[in-house]
Amino acid sequence: MRHAHALFLAAALMLLTGCGLADVGAAGATSAASRAEEVKQAKQTEARVQQQVDAAYSQDAQQRAAAEAASQ
Repeated sequence: MRHAHALFLAAALMLLTGCGLADVGAAGATSAASRAEEVKQAKQTEARVQQQVDAAYSQDAQQRAAAEAASQ
């Protein structure tokens, strides 16, 4: 029985491969993995940019405080 099941699966895979449907699943999985990686990188980039913006605001605040202290 197990052998017949394996033959059925092999035949089904050959049919799917022949009509190109097997590639659709593989391409979809690859596309999803690629998209997930893009999202991950975008979030990392967003975090870096936010840190740079925060640092710029902090530096600006320090410079304004120093300028106000020097003018008094």
